[in-house]
Amino acid sequence: MLRRKNPLYFLFNSGYKCKKSQNISNSILFKNEIFYGKKYKRCFSASPLKNIKTILVANRGEIAIRIFRAANEMSIKTVGIYSEADLNQSHRVKADESYLVGKNLNPVAAYLSAEEIIKIAKDRNVDAIHPGYGFLSESAEFASKCIDNDLIFVGPTPKTLLAMGEKVAARQIAIDSGVPVIPGTSVAVKSLNDITEFGGKYGYPIILKAAHGGGGKGMRVIFKDDIEEIETNFQSATNEALNSFGNGDLFIEKYIKNPRHIEIQILGDKQGNVVHLHERDCSVQRRHQKVIEIAPAPHLDSKLKKIMTEQAIRIAKRVNYENAGTVEFLVDEEGNHFFIEVNPRLQVEHTVTEEITGIDLVQSQINIADGLLLKDLSLIQNNININGSAIQCRLTTEDSTKNFQPNAGILEVFRYGLGMGIRLDGASSYSGCRITSHYDSLLLKIISKAKNHEMACQKMIRAINETRIRGVKTNIPFLLNVLKNEQFIKGNVRTNFIDDNPDLLIPQLQKNRAQKLIKFIVNTSVNGPPLSLATDLKSPKIEPKILTMDHQRYLVSKKTTKNWRYTLKEHGMKNFLKKIRQEKKILITDTTMRDAHQSLLATRVRTFDLLKIAPFVSQNMGELFSLENWGGATFDVAYRFLHEDPWMRLTKLRELIPNIPFQMLIRGSSAVGYSNYPDNVVERFCEESYNYGIDIFRIFDALNYMPNMIFGIEACGKTGGVVEAAISFTGDILDKSPNNRYNLEYYINLAKQIVEAGTHILCIKDMAGILRPESSKILFTELRNTFPDIPLHYHTHDTACVGLINCLIASECGVDIIDLAIDSMSGLTSQPCMGSFIKCLSDTDRKTDFNLNVLHAYSNYWEQARQLYAPFECCTTLKSGTSEAFDHEIPGGQYTNLHFQAHSLGLSKNFDKIKKAYMIANKLLMDVPKVTPISKVVGDLAQFMVNNNLMTEKDVLKQAHTLSFPDSLFQFMKGEMGIPPNGFNEDFRKNILKDTIVNDSVRPGVNMAPFDFEKLKEQIYIDHEFAAKKSDLVSCALYPSVYNEYLEYYKKYGPVCLLDTRSFFFGLEEGESIEIELEKGKMLQVQMLSKGITDSTGNIECFVRLNGETRCITIPNLKDKKISTKRAKAIKGDPFSIGAIMPGDILSINVSEGDVVRKGKKLLTISAMKMENSITCPVDEAIVEKINIVKNSNVESGDLLIQLRSTDKN
Repeated sequence: MLRRKNPLYFLFNSGYKCKKSQNISNSILFKNEIFYGKKYKRCFSASPLKNIKTILVANRGEIAIRIFRAANEMSIKTVGIYSEADLNQSHRVKADESYLVGKNLNPVAAYLSAEEIIKIAKDRNVDAIHPGYGFLSESAEFASKCIDNDLIFVGPTPKTLLAMGEKVAARQIAIDSGVPVIPGTSVAVKSLNDITEFGGKYGYPIILKAAHGGGGKGMRVIFKDDIEEIETNFQSATNEALNSFGNGDLFIEKYIKNPRHIEIQILGDKQGNVVHLHERDCSVQRRHQKVIEIAPAPHLDSKLKKIMTEQAIRIAKRVNYENAGTVEFLVDEEGNHFFIEVNPRLQVEHTVTEEITGIDLVQSQINIADGLLLKDLSLIQNNININGSAIQCRLTTEDSTKNFQPNAGILEVFRYGLGMGIRLDGASSYSGCRITSHYDSLLLKIISKAKNHEMACQKMIRAINETRIRGVKTNIPFLLNVLKNEQFIKGNVRTNFIDDNPDLLIPQLQKNRAQKLIKFIVNTSVNGPPLSLATDLKSPKIEPKILTMDHQRYLVSKKTTKNWRYTLKEHGMKNFLKKIRQEKKILITDTTMRDAHQSLLATRVRTFDLLKIAPFVSQNMGELFSLENWGGATFDVAYRFLHEDPWMRLTKLRELIPNIPFQMLIRGSSAVGYSNYPDNVVERFCEESYNYGIDIFRIFDALNYMPNMIFGIEACGKTGGVVEAAISFTGDILDKSPNNRYNLEYYINLAKQIVEAGTHILCIKDMAGILRPESSKILFTELRNTFPDIPLHYHTHDTACVGLINCLIASECGVDIIDLAIDSMSGLTSQPCMGSFIKCLSDTDRKTDFNLNVLHAYSNYWEQARQLYAPFECCTTLKSGTSEAFDHEIPGGQYTNLHFQAHSLGLSKNFDKIKKAYMIANKLLMDVPKVTPISKVVGDLAQFMVNNNLMTEKDVLKQAHTLSFPDSLFQFMKGEMGIPPNGFNEDFRKNILKDTIVNDSVRPGVNMAPFDFEKLKEQIYIDHEFAAKKSDLVSCALYPSVYNEYLEYYKKYGPVCLLDTRSFFFGLEEGESIEIELEKGKMLQVQMLSKGITDSTGNIECFVRLNGETRCITIPNLKDKKISTKRAKAIKGDPFSIGAIMPGDILSINVSEGDVVRKGKKLLTISAMKMENSITCPVDEAIVEKINIVKNSNVESGDLLIQLRSTDKN
């Protein structure tokens, strides 16, 4: 029985009578006509035909437009309404007339303004109001007001809406109609006790449902008799129902596990005639809300369908149902079906029924509301047949990876797929449209129709794949996962389908490359280069030209005995090494693709320019012993500054150059990092490098520390690659003084240990280029005599202008292989000139087969390409080589990088001071071999000294105990990089390490626990939704912050490596156009049209033409002075005012406001280029009062970072 407080009590128990309506004499519902306790003036009977000429749609979005279209086809004038939030939405302009409603109301309340809507209808001589779905569509009160104002309500009668809108009453009607229902309460739940009693009687699980609405709102499943769980779900369901429907009443049902959700579409006219338009399967749901709908329901038993359709009609006739509605059922795993509710309105998914029956449901609604009978519309049950199968996907602005969290923003791109069998029902779906969080997240309904369900799936997949939506997150990846799921394709889905297939929520990688790239171009054009530039020079508008060639023909004939890679791969390591020693001709390694540009152009050469020349090298320079094109600084610089994947570089180069051995530089137990790592990290790095195409590993240790060298040799040897161990040269072997550690005996003994460790090739690596001719003759002669069967390789830099002389001497002394750079990339801090060296040997027995014309063409390409890197050109200040190199011994590559870093740190005018400081730093560190990463330690210390005005050894030692030295120096002093040949400066070491305990008796990596790659893989997926490969994991293990920042950058801007170099550095000028080749056969045409004016929020709109389509990109204008803020400066001399010691980025913040910190406590880390400095607390004790920066902030020297305040103890 209904309780007295229930509104329906009056409906069922009032004594008020009116005349009976046709065919409803047995229904107690219509024995009276009370509506919310007042007498209802009009009896239920067919209204006279009014011939609707004007219709108002009391709704918004896609359903409003759907109704406008139906009315337009019927020559009915349309009137629309819109809220203030919908001023720019499409439905406002699709109607013949549109009027604002709900001014100053919230966006949802505007569409609930019944009185205002009716007033507009009356003022505009509207004949009928169509409520659509949602908002007022199920409001009996609104329907009654329409009728009271002589307006036709396109939908069921108020009494039907009242009965069917109240779920408990609807259950009772179903029971009275002999339709099975799920066990449930007949009245609204009032207390927790009601819930526990029901659960005790029928068992768990049970489900709470909103009594006055649907759509999954106000639903909660309770799985067990747990009072805390029951109370939580009761409160949350009540609140959600109240917020959604204005009434928080709930009822309870037994929860049916794993059912199908089947609904029957019905139409009824004013004479009580009812037909069904077959069924829909709405089982694909999340949080009880439909996502994908199918018609007809696949594999539904025909007998069961017949029963359900008959029962749907029976229920409808019992209440004399008029207009469109849906009777919904659940079908359990045993085939039992249960009535759940009637939706007395048009459904979102009505489209699939229209597609399979050919019946326009909206037009049918309007005709029925206008008084036409089903027979007038030829809607006879036997004539309503099924033709094919249809699917509807609700494309929403939701992020399926975040529990379908709604996403707002601007639609930067909206392009949809059409074609045969595809229908789109949408509204404000256009580029530039702003998606708000005010309304439902539905953006577009895509409907596919085909002969059968499987073919409809294929059409839908095709249409969604053609759809491009940028600017907001959508559920497209989720929809595609569902559509491709075998279970869905076969039509075997139930309501737990999504829960049982969590992989559906894992998105396939969406490329979105074009939009990301034009965002990058716009951002660079407006805000400047994506990396710091060393000079003010700009790249010229040139495109380096190369000779044309038939590279494909060459690839076909690549297996020739004339190249060294063929020898290595086909004849094995032993014969490969033997042939090197038997070869009379000098062999050449070309360093142009790595060390040359590292030395001259700050390692900034991009993959784009390497790939352009790669086919030429492959076809014309097969005589090369190897190409040094990977490893060393190029690895992290690719991620850190060029925003590209070094593994991709290696892969692409190997595809284009299959015939020449690739050589890389590896820093012993540091791999390509600047510190030591767990052994399994280095081993996996070597393994992956070999798998990606590296043939020769040049291994060195900056300190010539044999334990590190031996480990590197073993790690590289396991891969099957060629092991080339290198001795890091420093000092003067001609110096006969007893204190000279670096004499001939030192190098020969070191070489013996390296050969004994198993190296295949022995290399002398003279990074500073300080080996003098007489010294080189002595060293190479002794090495050749000592190791007659071991190939010798010589690497030098031309910083001191003696490189070419030493290379010729090395050739005379029997060295097998020489490192050289092509002419236009040689000299200065790079390697000696390849063309000159070859020409000098042309009349000797060690002459090569290289064609100088080929080398000239190769050099010409790099002469042009080098101009593109003008912002990093060392020649801007470094005009020639320098004999100073014999004094400061700065390695060639570091010499360029130090200058670049000095510029970045604001110290470019003090570069002479840095060189002098470098010599002092080297002395403080006991004269170490200056090779990466040790050269970086020396360089960091030198810059630190200049920045802090410490220009003598005495200055440094005097203040050492109070200074926050660079992190690299701290690691060095801890022995994490190995043991220096001359040991440590123990006094200096003590002041730096203070109380830190060190263990330098064993190789650093020995004490490190194996790295957990599986854990890292999981974390990367959590952080970036990215399934990392082995190479990705290695990169992240080596450079965690750099790699993670790269992924974030890639996620934001895409494959920027595809851009030409000038566009990458500087973007585009207005009117300028470029082509971007995404992949073979896919070319983007991009033109910068215009840049707008910065608005009050600091954003600027830019217009770009992409493949002929104009797109608007909005970005922050970081250069706008109106929005730039200057950070306060630290107070000099105040130890509580912590300032930036150099310009850079805040890498980490290690304290929080309010923390008590003590002397030596790390406060933060600041990074500039590769130099990281920890800033520690300078006073005995203090409280962190204010932190003025956040992680990744860019700061200038002297900026106030942290303000401390004194404690009583100071």
